[in-house]
Amino acid sequence: MKFAVIALVAFSSLAASGAAYANADDTKWVAQCVSDNSDAKVDVTVITKYCTCMNGKMDENETKTITQWEKSHPTERDACSKQAGWN
Repeated sequence: MKFAVIALVAFSSLAASGAAYANADDTKWVAQCVSDNSDAKVDVTVITKYCTCMNGKMDENETKTITQWEKSHPTERDACSKQAGWN
């Protein structure tokens, strides 16, 4: 049930962020990222903003998860952390 709520929050964030072309695949990746960061000591809305930002920076053909991709893309990670308010 917790995952369903997280996925719903992630989807809502994608819709609200103006990601008009977000699809089910984007929602899946963002929901996985939110789940991967569920133990973070920040509000789920911050995590969702961060994950949505990271998803937006990734190529559509990327096969890595956001969590995997962020490790090799520190510039994007830092920019999304700042944008999401995750300091």
